[in-house]
Amino acid sequence: MYRTALRNVLAHKGRLLMTALAVMLGTAFVAGTMVYSDTFGKAMRDSNSKSYSDVGVQVVDRAAGSNASAKQKSEGRSATLTDATVQQLAALPGSAGARGVVSGFTGVADRKGELIGQFWAAKGANFAPGQDGKDPRYPMAEGQGPKNAKEVALDRKTADKAGYKVGDTVRVAANGPVIEAKLTGVFTTDDPVVNTGGTLTLFDRATAQQTLLEPGRYSSVVLTAKPGTSQDALLAQTRPVVPSGQQFDVETGAKLQADEQADISKSTGSMRTMLLVFAFIALFVGVFIIANTFSMLVAQRTRELALMRAIGASRKQVTRSVLVEALLIGAVSAAAGLLAGVGIGAGMQSLVNSLNENMPSASLVVKPLTVLVTLLVGVVVTVLSALLPALRASRIAPVAAMSSGDQPASQKGLVVRNTIGSVLTAGGLALIGYGAATGDDRGRLPVGLGAFLALIGVFVLLPLLSRPVVALVGPLLRGLGGTPGKLAQQNAVRNPRRTAATAAALTIGLTLVTGITVIGSSVTDTVDRAVTSSMKADYVVSAANHMSLSEQVPAQLAKAPGVTASSPLVSTYWELNGTSESITGLNPDTFEQLAEVKLTSGSAAALGKGQLLVDQDVAKKFGVSTGSTMTVTYPDDSTGQLTVGGVYRTGGMLGPVVLANSEVAKHEPKPYVSDVLVRGKDGATAAFKQSLKDATGANPVIEVKSRQEVRDGFSQTITFALNLMYGLLGMAVLIAILGVVNTLAMSVFERKREIGMLRAIGLDRGGIKRMVRLESVVISLFGAGVGLLLGCFIAWAVNGTLKSTLAGLTTVVPFGQLALFLALAGVVGLVAAIWPARRASKLDILSSIKTD
Repeated sequence: MYRTALRNVLAHKGRLLMTALAVMLGTAFVAGTMVYSDTFGKAMRDSNSKSYSDVGVQVVDRAAGSNASAKQKSEGRSATLTDATVQQLAALPGSAGARGVVSGFTGVADRKGELIGQFWAAKGANFAPGQDGKDPRYPMAEGQGPKNAKEVALDRKTADKAGYKVGDTVRVAANGPVIEAKLTGVFTTDDPVVNTGGTLTLFDRATAQQTLLEPGRYSSVVLTAKPGTSQDALLAQTRPVVPSGQQFDVETGAKLQADEQADISKSTGSMRTMLLVFAFIALFVGVFIIANTFSMLVAQRTRELALMRAIGASRKQVTRSVLVEALLIGAVSAAAGLLAGVGIGAGMQSLVNSLNENMPSASLVVKPLTVLVTLLVGVVVTVLSALLPALRASRIAPVAAMSSGDQPASQKGLVVRNTIGSVLTAGGLALIGYGAATGDDRGRLPVGLGAFLALIGVFVLLPLLSRPVVALVGPLLRGLGGTPGKLAQQNAVRNPRRTAATAAALTIGLTLVTGITVIGSSVTDTVDRAVTSSMKADYVVSAANHMSLSEQVPAQLAKAPGVTASSPLVSTYWELNGTSESITGLNPDTFEQLAEVKLTSGSAAALGKGQLLVDQDVAKKFGVSTGSTMTVTYPDDSTGQLTVGGVYRTGGMLGPVVLANSEVAKHEPKPYVSDVLVRGKDGATAAFKQSLKDATGANPVIEVKSRQEVRDGFSQTITFALNLMYGLLGMAVLIAILGVVNTLAMSVFERKREIGMLRAIGLDRGGIKRMVRLESVVISLFGAGVGLLLGCFIAWAVNGTLKSTLAGLTTVVPFGQLALFLALAGVVGLVAAIWPARRASKLDILSSIKTD
């Protein structure tokens, strides 16, 4: 039986080619994902390996973080790291020295005034020279370190990127006015921020403290241990000296290094998990192709298997022979997939490095686990996919099988199949509906489980659905193709299981593609409506790094030429009736010129009276209405009463609670200014935009965006995410196309005699080609249509679970895009039929009629 299985593999190489390709592509995706994630992880670890090489113990003041939120900044602090702290730590018995470190965001402008690099990788720090005038962390390749407020030094990559040389004037900015300073030095560094494409600007100590923090304060202190003193011993000496307060982290360099490596492993693990999900989707699509192929092979070898049963082969032996056949195909395909996966891993690394030349890279890492998992997955998926066809083969009755080449499914089997499919589909749809009805993240698990059950149920029911659906397009087929069209319709419904198995692969791909497309369109529409409906200002001015704008910026913008109305948009957190809520502050006198809320009661004029405007969700949550009073607990722990002056519809850019800036300022001396809204006398013009930029000193850190640019920013983010998803699903769609090709090719072989008879009675080669092509298009459109409907329903449910986090979210169906997907599915059917149709048209008439 084993020799028979090997002979069958060798005898049916062409018929098994597409199956082998499906397994190979799926396993290649798995292997490529593992190779790339392991390689990227190693590159990141190597890049960060020197981050704490000179650290014995590090003390960090978390409250000094330049990206602290409005809520954190309002909580204050009890102690700070100062020069006195540094001296105390340097005097410890086990300390060889201590240095104060100042660190924070600093953007660097290029010669055109634009920010160099990305805001999240723009860093500033203090130059801390020793007695020799050098800072060992930042060895100068040219010039010297900064010594006063009018001097800075830049890392080599940033200087080269902008074309700066020692002696040039460089414009930099943190969270304040632009600083124009002389470039006194260009240094080299192994700082991970710089190695990954960021910028690093060095100031002298006093300027760094003034610009990035506050005079006399450090964000961290680094201690080095004396020879013979362990890091743990130095840590024990350090803790009692650190100022009291919960905002300080004290750790050894070894622990910090280990934590960083763990964070890298976690992030690369998350990336690997996401990629593997799409890899297993591709494999799941391949399951249908493999099962379909072996089902057809079993049907084609019915007499051969029956003869084997007649001469003494047991059911187990027949089953085993089919599974051994699958095992051989799986092993060979998985091995090929492993080799292809190494290539995919290398390609992914090259692609990422081409998109960002500063991404760390390393030699390819192929771990034994990658080899084992790839081979195991390929073999297991193939064997399990062939299990049902193998069992079906073992049940062939010897005498009955030798008398007929076709063993139709029993009525009982069809009833059981349709019953199971109906139960799974109904249960899945019910779970999806329940999850959507919750309206928050509690419904995500039911929706996910329901989507899986519904998908499986629909797959089981596809044979039942195929007959009536294909019958509906019968008149169209006959109109387009005449007799070949009629034959194509009959072929498509002749074997519903085969049609369903072929269509199922496309159904999976189109369900996922449709789902993410509808969700993306819905989110884009919601954001667009929020910006359009609530923002009347011509421009929004904000910091590129999402930090609080400097307190000078609102005043600078208000004085810019052409400004008719402006207001800082202040964000803070206060307790309303004992619950923390986000408060948005605006100037009452310009509120109605810059923003709009759709009031259900009350008046926007209430802001000028020091009253609150709350949205419907807050009103419902606290049971308040216009005229109600709410108890407020301010950041200084004092309390007061505020009256609700109006209730507005939930949604928009202003958040749940709006209050006058003057009221916020009474309890927030330095409020968090997230944006400034500005309106001009001539609207959003290029000249007005430039005047706003000029008013801020052409600060590279400050962005000036129109309403359309704000909307485009959100749209670009969503479009990027959608394109990424489409790319990752591309492998599954490609495998689905192979499935259509495979099914048609094997179907042509199976129907050789029928095709020969059609040719003999007058159907020309063009008619044969048309018949096969139309059959392919019908199957593809059937699978795609089911996927579109299921994807829309699942997207509607997912949107239901997002309503609590994205107010005003409604499901938007992009009919144009869905029509395009359906048209592309038809094109896929045409392309997939090229080879099978050509093969069918070239069959010799006499030899086909003689086919046994």
